[in-house]
Amino acid sequence: MKAAVVLFPGSNRERDAARALRLASGQEPAIVWHGDSELPAGTDLVVLPGGFSYGDYLRCGAIAARSPIMGAVRAHAERGGLVLGICNGFQILIEAGLLPGALLRNENLKFVCRAQHLRVETTESPFTNQYSKGQVIEVCIAHGDGNYVADRETVARLEGEGLVGFRYCDASGDVSGPGPNGSVNAIAGIFSQKRNVLGMMPHPENLVDPLVGGTDGAGLFASVGRALAA
Repeated sequence: MKAAVVLFPGSNRERDAARALRLASGQEPAIVWHGDSELPAGTDLVVLPGGFSYGDYLRCGAIAARSPIMGAVRAHAERGGLVLGICNGFQILIEAGLLPGALLRNENLKFVCRAQHLRVETTESPFTNQYSKGQVIEVCIAHGDGNYVADRETVARLEGEGLVGFRYCDASGDVSGPGPNGSVNAIAGIFSQKRNVLGMMPHPENLVDPLVGGTDGAGLFASVGRALAA
């Protein structure tokens, strides 16, 4: 697995993402500066990490989405290459038009930082094939603008075509309770039409080592490795 992690001004999770990738594949990912115009040759997976690119000015991810490197990321996705956007990376993917909808201020207008249960909605993707459908995993969230919204037709399409990857839930898998941010249908992560692009607000890269409290996030990176090896 040849991975590239894009570094924007204000990113703060790029090394966490790189470590998760290294543990999953045994290979060191490239750190790519946002001002570059090309990805390293042979890149399989591009990761847009969490953080506060450009200080969240204008809208979260709005400036980063127009960085030179995003032209290469878009071309990579259009070729069927894998792209993972985590937290601010999810916001960037939406602002770049690679995923539909919008991410608004959390419903309670407060930044939320805590452990969070997710329910895996599908295993039919390069990012979830090592989980079980309906499996409840625990990862971390840390965001102030994670309230996913979209128009009725878009939400119906995401639901009808199985493009919701993860939902916020409780420890039993119940998604009916109040989520952490007010997202429609408790959506925590969505796929592109071809399922080669995943945007998610939670941070799987923070729970890949038992020394930090759990390994539930490791399944996502293992899934990518398996998909690329197939």
